[in-house]
Amino acid sequence: MSNEIVIYQGETPAVTGSNDGATSGIGASAGGLTLGQPSMMDEHLTNPLQIVPSTAESNAWKIGEDDLFDSKSGSENHDDGSGDDDHRPDDANQRPRKRQFHRHTRQQIQQMEEFFKDCQRPDDRQRKELSLLLGLEPLQIKFWFQNKRTQIKMQQERRENQGLRAENEKLRAENMTYREVIANASCTCGGPKSAPGEMSHGEHNLRVENARLKEEIDRITTIAAKYLGKPSLSYPVVSPPPIPLSLGLGNFNPQLGAGPELYGVGDLVGSIAGLGDKAEKQTVAELAVAAMEELTRLAKTTNPLWIANMDTGCYMLNKEEYFAAFPRGIGPRPLGFRTEASRETAVVRMNHLSLVELFMDVNQWSTVFSWIVSRATVLEVLSTGVAGNYDGALQVMTAELHVLSPLVPTRETNFARFCKKLGDGSWAVVDVSLDGLRLNPSLGCRRRPSGCLIDEIPGGRSMVTWVEHVEVDDRDVHNAYEHLLNSGLAFGARRWVSTLDRQCERFASAMVTDIPHCGITNFGRRSLMKLAERMVISFCGGASSSTSHSWTTLSEGEADDEIRVITRKSVDDPSRPSGIVLCAATSFWLPVSPKTVFDFLRDHNSRNQWDILANGGLIEEITRIPNGRDPCNCVSLLKVAATGGGEDGENGTVDNNNGMVIVQETSADPTGCFLVYAPVDNAAMDMVLGGGDPSYVALLPSGFAILADGFGSSPANIITAEESVGCLLTVAFQILVDSASNAKLSLESVATVNNLIASTAERIKDSMVGEN
Repeated sequence: MSNEIVIYQGETPAVTGSNDGATSGIGASAGGLTLGQPSMMDEHLTNPLQIVPSTAESNAWKIGEDDLFDSKSGSENHDDGSGDDDHRPDDANQRPRKRQFHRHTRQQIQQMEEFFKDCQRPDDRQRKELSLLLGLEPLQIKFWFQNKRTQIKMQQERRENQGLRAENEKLRAENMTYREVIANASCTCGGPKSAPGEMSHGEHNLRVENARLKEEIDRITTIAAKYLGKPSLSYPVVSPPPIPLSLGLGNFNPQLGAGPELYGVGDLVGSIAGLGDKAEKQTVAELAVAAMEELTRLAKTTNPLWIANMDTGCYMLNKEEYFAAFPRGIGPRPLGFRTEASRETAVVRMNHLSLVELFMDVNQWSTVFSWIVSRATVLEVLSTGVAGNYDGALQVMTAELHVLSPLVPTRETNFARFCKKLGDGSWAVVDVSLDGLRLNPSLGCRRRPSGCLIDEIPGGRSMVTWVEHVEVDDRDVHNAYEHLLNSGLAFGARRWVSTLDRQCERFASAMVTDIPHCGITNFGRRSLMKLAERMVISFCGGASSSTSHSWTTLSEGEADDEIRVITRKSVDDPSRPSGIVLCAATSFWLPVSPKTVFDFLRDHNSRNQWDILANGGLIEEITRIPNGRDPCNCVSLLKVAATGGGEDGENGTVDNNNGMVIVQETSADPTGCFLVYAPVDNAAMDMVLGGGDPSYVALLPSGFAILADGFGSSPANIITAEESVGCLLTVAFQILVDSASNAKLSLESVATVNNLIASTAERIKDSMVGEN
């Protein structure tokens, strides 16, 4: 009886192969599950593909011993039924002809991998598009994605099993330690006897340990009875250790929890594994639960905690009512700090589970909010949640928030982030500072309970209610930006929600496949959008202040005259040209509305008035990819048109363009707008438009950030407000001044960059003031 590979229906891999003679193992590769490699066949307990004896009673689809299954996922292996037992020839010597062995090409694997990052379950239409592009059958595409999903699922399960196994071993070791302590403490044979009526030292330690364990059991049992419906023991409930004064939690009672819908303190303490001190674990857990209760009340209650601003439509916090409802909170406001508190609600085009994952993944969070978050790091994961999701997840994080201007210092803060499922389709994510507990207490920003409530809405959308409540030291902020910060348009709830809404539209646009995009394939369009995304993130990192680098002022004076520079040396970084990169930025006020400046900068006809790359020529748009409802939000590919005198090439560019095109992204939301661009080599752009990986395209982006000045009553939407008094414009360039391996910065290079950015700023000022 020969062995055969049985393939079960459903999410298990559809890849098969014979175990006869030569290699036909199944293993993980960069392109998914392919044949011809050392495989997972030895993992008899975890591999969904199992070698079993062939039986007539089997309901599975079976492939014969001589039917070699190629890496096209099986679409050519069932056309004549030769793989089924019922269709085998009676004569054992007559073997069916063997199928030719094939592999997916590296380009096919790469493009399917790129598509898999955006969509793990393509529909019929997407599979047909992939099949036409890659030269495969739709069924082969289906099986490859099926295999890939199973591979990732198995890897996740393996990691979870390893974590659970490590936790089990840890608990087992602790249990053995307690058993040894109890055994040694109760054994008094041969030892000195205590005097009558006197307790021995070992007995005393044993009673203390028993009392502690009894208190712990009481507390956990009470919480289990409350949340799981189990009967509680009749032991008295003992209060937890007192909380430091700086972390007072108001009227919150840890034993009563924060309501039946919230997470219990004992549940969190039991899952925290990172901190060494148990009292510290208890305090972090209690603080997180109390912060969740406060955020929920602030998000769901309007009057009298919040006061509506009739001019802007924002809700501002009623401080008297707040301190009456939460008398202690996380402690008194530090001396010299200013309070910012606001609330905003919006509907975004992303489902609630994806939003929860976005907030709990620090890389996704910092990427989506790159215009607000300059850097973010998870210092410690205290709880990963329960039931295979983020319900109950607790992290300790540090983040640096910025405004795109060298005149505004960043806000550095350390906080705990806690995620909780409030009900079906309803989640909450809260941040609360830990500065007074275990981290640096001298930071200039402290987050009182801030975050958002996420409620599911039919159609794959979500209702997001954001509460932003911070205390900051803004004494080092330039006076040109004081009114902007006071208005809440820089760091308030509206800024966070508007950024989230814009990014959700961008994600949704990337998944659309039936829009005209000037002959670019869907893979090319996605690659170009990823390149633009990386360009914007790089621009944000080079246009603002940071604790990791300091600016040098080239020209001092009024805010309109200050130009600040910083140098970076790029070595072995494929995303940047090698050598010394000089970042220069300046911010100034213009007496026109943000919309007027934005329209002027993104107008191709007026670009030669300020863009040195144009060399006085006109800019033509090769293609435009929309990434939102507003036509202002798009990614464009530009070229410099011929200026006369010479003959154009076939692509219409002039000889002095050095074989370069310009990638540009423009975006606007109710709180601000930006334009970022970077020159890209033609060969690199051809690779990107062909669906290649844009991560290795060297970029040095430049651009503009436009914000309202904050004077008077800030409009609800600065893009549609024509009557704004003025705006704040930041101009930032990144220029490669020397590409040698031992390059050194020269004064001539600094002077050249200084003249370049000063000239650009003056041209914009002259154009805007003249129009005004």
